[in-house]
Amino acid sequence: MSGGDEGGRPKPPERPEYRVYRSRPRLRDRFGKPDLEGLRERLKRGSGRGKKPSEPETERPLWRRVLRWAGIAALAWIVLSFLAFAVSAQIQKGKLADGIGDQLHGNPFMLASPQTILVLGTDVRSGAFAGPEEAESKNCLEDVISGKANGRKCKNGPFRSDTMMLIRAGRGTFRKLSIPRDTLADIPGQGPQKINSAYASGGANLAIRTVEGLLGLNVDEVAIIDFDGFRSFIDTIGGIDVDLPTDVCSEVSGGAFNLNLKEGENHLDGFEAITLARTRTNTCGSGQFTGTDVERAQFQQVILDGIKGKLTSITALPINFIKGPIIGWNAPKAMVSSMGALTMPQLVLAAGIGGGGTDVLEPSGTSAAGNLIVSPEECERAATELLGSDPPREPNCPQG
Repeated sequence: MSGGDEGGRPKPPERPEYRVYRSRPRLRDRFGKPDLEGLRERLKRGSGRGKKPSEPETERPLWRRVLRWAGIAALAWIVLSFLAFAVSAQIQKGKLADGIGDQLHGNPFMLASPQTILVLGTDVRSGAFAGPEEAESKNCLEDVISGKANGRKCKNGPFRSDTMMLIRAGRGTFRKLSIPRDTLADIPGQGPQKINSAYASGGANLAIRTVEGLLGLNVDEVAIIDFDGFRSFIDTIGGIDVDLPTDVCSEVSGGAFNLNLKEGENHLDGFEAITLARTRTNTCGSGQFTGTDVERAQFQQVILDGIKGKLTSITALPINFIKGPIIGWNAPKAMVSSMGALTMPQLVLAAGIGGGGTDVLEPSGTSAAGNLIVSPEECERAATELLGSDPPREPNCPQG
């Protein structure tokens, strides 16, 4: 028989040619032990085309899938809010006048390295906060708020710094020190004058140098308040609650804005908060505040505490979360600052987690010209408490 061997038995068929393919294990399988028990379980249930119709693959419960996608959506919303904040902060930084950042001493690591921020608010007024004679043009407002010495086409300039406050933030610290606007200070190139005139003469640059000389410290960052943006931001977060130490009755801008607030807890919208920050005249009669610069500085600190309280309140957290991108976009627009997308978020975190007190530079007397005189001992005390250590230079507080 053909194809057989000598014993008549047929030859076994030749082995067909074939190739062997080895599947590559997944990355996570290379670092773990083989799951033999899981493999046996899957083989019992069947998989792929061999799966029995009566044994469907178990799906995750609906509530788990909903919870997972809700978490992803919440995370995306938080990221969007942060991006809106960072972009807006960088835009505001770009509005700062050239040369101001050159004399600052800050670094981009505020949370790890405490820094001193000079907050300035000028007395320039837009149409929202003044009558027709006081309202300035958009070009004028942009120049003054950017820190320039003299604004373009300003009708009522040059403008002084209505608000001067130092904030020490970072490494678990958030302390504030207000400087009354009529404090006597040695203004470089001009001699002893009211400290608020430094901004009118040389813009933010001269104001920074004057504050550094007065208290013997270094200014790391600067922020110039935009009152229109500040008012809009307060309205965005639904107003603020403030705890006033006294009744407050006042008129601002010739009676265009009025306050009649009682001692204790009060809820303020944006316009009311700005009016309180600018209050200098008591219209309540006797027994109330006297309208001093020290009291005005205290009101400004109360407003900052109200903003901090609203942003960190547990009860306000749901609405703040829902309005996250809007708040993130509007918050940096309250000021033009040297802090951009990297540093400004750190300031917000420092305000939220940091502790510290509020302080006001206390005058010891008044000169014949109406300047508030602060003793050298008070300047050194205030600088030391703000920094948490001795200032790097001896404070220079002129005595008249």
